[in-house]
Amino acid sequence: MGTPLDTREEQASTVVDRLQDEYPDSTISLTYSNRLELLVAVVLSAQCTDERVNSVTPDLFEKYPAAADYAAAAEEELAEDIYGITFHNNKAGYLKETGRIIAEEHDGEVPDTMDELTDLPGVGRKTANVVLQHGHDIVEGIVVDTHVQRLSRRLGLTEEERPEAIEQDLLAVVDEQHWQQFTHLLIDHGRAVCDALNPDCDACVLADICPSEKGDSAVDLASGEPWN
Repeated sequence: MGTPLDTREEQASTVVDRLQDEYPDSTISLTYSNRLELLVAVVLSAQCTDERVNSVTPDLFEKYPAAADYAAAAEEELAEDIYGITFHNNKAGYLKETGRIIAEEHDGEVPDTMDELTDLPGVGRKTANVVLQHGHDIVEGIVVDTHVQRLSRRLGLTEEERPEAIEQDLLAVVDEQHWQQFTHLLIDHGRAVCDALNPDCDACVLADICPSEKGDSAVDLASGEPWN
């Protein structure tokens, strides 16, 4: 992209520092108690709010405690059990087939590699990263959801549009020790301040370094000059 790498590294570092101060307790907002529950919750959260997912999963987890339980379920019944979740019919199919694969090919345990996770239906790199980070304590990427996608572009950290390409740009500029936390910080900030349609720039702790800020006060940290 056009902005030099060292400038984006400094920008990313400042973003992390300020957002850590602003959201000191930032963490995943899905509710789960084991790796299977985490995987199911993240699959359900695609294009759906975490609040909605958390309202459905307690009964779901009680009814289907093991991968084999999802595999054995009637797809129509499973769809009814997650009714209210976006694309519940499609996701019921994902959960049933995922349960079968985990039960038959992984001895009932959620796999711990990117390749094995992304082989599961309904699981892309974003979902796999969440499961690896919070289920297996393996951090090998940055989760790029819609908030991270939007804010990282607004903040000048990437010009890419596809999540996979955005992730590669972010991996190059965000310190590895912050890869996991970076996602949660941007999600919290996106929800609280940097809304997709009406960002509250006046209340934003990043306004002075944001090239998308609704004014002329934002500056390039490296040069001290206004962003172009």
